[in-house]
Amino acid sequence: MAYLDADLGQKTVGPPTSVTLRMLRAQEDLDPASMGKPDALYFVGSTSPQGQLLPLVVGAGRLLARSYEEEADLVVVDTSGMVSGVYGQLLKYHKVELLQPDVVIGLQRGEELDPLLGIIQRFFDTEVVTLAVDPDVRSMSVEERARNRVAAFERYFGGSLQRWRVKPTVFMPALPALFEPSQLDRLLVGLSDGESSYIGLGYLEYSEEEGVLRLLSPVEEGPKALKLGSVRLEDGYKVRRVDLRNLFGTD
Repeated sequence: MAYLDADLGQKTVGPPTSVTLRMLRAQEDLDPASMGKPDALYFVGSTSPQGQLLPLVVGAGRLLARSYEEEADLVVVDTSGMVSGVYGQLLKYHKVELLQPDVVIGLQRGEELDPLLGIIQRFFDTEVVTLAVDPDVRSMSVEERARNRVAAFERYFGGSLQRWRVKPTVFMPALPALFEPSQLDRLLVGLSDGESSYIGLGYLEYSEEEGVLRLLSPVEEGPKALKLGSVRLEDGYKVRRVDLRNLFGTD
C-alpha cells in the first residue's frame, strides 16, 4: 500500500512545497513519526497549488508510477483543499485525468463539491463517492496552517545540515545574465540527482563578506542540480512567497 500526499501546504508526509510518497508495508508505518518520512518526493516549490498546476500534476503522476514500481496494490492519494472556482476544478480535473483513480471520494459540507464531482462524473469512468464531513472536524485557521508549515520545516531542517558552495550554472530556471546572487538568499530549492528525480530540499545562503552562495540541506548526498522554488524561508522558517519572474525581471 502507498500514501501519495499531493497537498503542498498541510503535509501528512514530508516537508511542504513537495508532492510526497510513503510506502506502507507494516502497521508501524502508519505511526505519525514514520508517516512524516517520505520514501520519495517531487519538488514543486510552493506551499499553494496556485500557479503550480503543471509541476503539481506532473509530480503526482511521477510518484504514482514510483508506487507501482514498488508494487503497491493500493494507492491512497490525498489532495489539497483547493476545490472551488475555475482553478480548483481545473486542478482536480487534470489530476483525475492523469492518475485515473478507480474511486474518487469527496468529503464535503453542504453542496460545495457538487460542481467538481459533477465534472468528474461526466468526463471520467470512475466511481464517485460523497461523504459528509464529521461534525466534530473543524477547519483550521490561516494562523494554524501557517504554524503547521513552520513546524514541518523545523522538523525537516532541524538536524545536522550539509553545506555546499553553489555555482551560478546549476539552477533551473537558469539565472539571467548579470543577476545578483544575493537575491537568492534563503530561497528554497529542490535537489536533483541528475536523473529526473529529487533527493530532498534545501535552502540557499548568501555570504556578503565572501560573496559566496551556499546550499544548506539535511541531505547527505551532493545534488547534481537545483530547482528554484517560489518561497523564501525567513527567520523561524516562516514562508514568504516569491515570484521568480519579478525576481529575474523577465516574463
